[in-house]
Amino acid sequence: MNDYKTKTIDFSDKQAVFHLNKALLKNHYHLKDWNLPDNYLCPPIPGRVDYILHLADILEEKGIINNIKGLDIGTGANGIYPILGTQIFGWEMVGVDMDMTAVIAAKENVKATPGLEERITILHQTDPSNIFKGIVDAGVYYNFSMCNPPFHTSKEEATRATYRKLKNLGNFTGFTQNFGGQANELWCNGGEALFIKRMIKESILYKTQIGIFTSLVSKKENLSKIYKQLDKLKAVHRTVSMEQGNKQSRFIVWHW
Repeated sequence: MNDYKTKTIDFSDKQAVFHLNKALLKNHYHLKDWNLPDNYLCPPIPGRVDYILHLADILEEKGIINNIKGLDIGTGANGIYPILGTQIFGWEMVGVDMDMTAVIAAKENVKATPGLEERITILHQTDPSNIFKGIVDAGVYYNFSMCNPPFHTSKEEATRATYRKLKNLGNFTGFTQNFGGQANELWCNGGEALFIKRMIKESILYKTQIGIFTSLVSKKENLSKIYKQLDKLKAVHRTVSMEQGNKQSRFIVWHW
């Protein structure tokens, strides 16, 4: 029971959060099973669903409602976006990650529910300097790409953010145990702004093979840098806002 006499879970306990999200997937999205390796990120399912639903709206605006194929950059061990895209809308999905442990785990999560393997492919990006290259083969077309980029610039920044989160939850005990996530999931050189700018620069080479490019932008202050890159390359773009409870987020959409 919390301070408001409501039965809930301890959101500072990563096992509690994992089992909550696993239960949501089983109950609402008909998964048979879903697991994560130790210390890999557990995605909050409602927020991930929101991204998928907004993407579906954008595709429908363009008159695209059937035979949809999507690409998820950095799918992670959870493989959550391909799984949700397939379970909610029947999309054909390809998930990509450069972490081999994540690739193996994502494949296991796909295999766990009958029917997903026919519609979801998980690929290993062997060259971390590339995003689309080596993944998007000649002659293959995707209606969209999506991405949840690593948003911190360093391990120290990621650790401080987790400390603040636990402080807000009123839990300092077990700080180390509750800090989940691998390096490539949480931070990269230059943080999300540089990662997305790299993605935009490379995406122009695939503008005839991917209908719309999208990416979550965790930090609102990064938008101006991202807009500048998009304008420089003369891309058509817009930002879609999302809200889940008190959490506000957004994703950027661009094409040529």
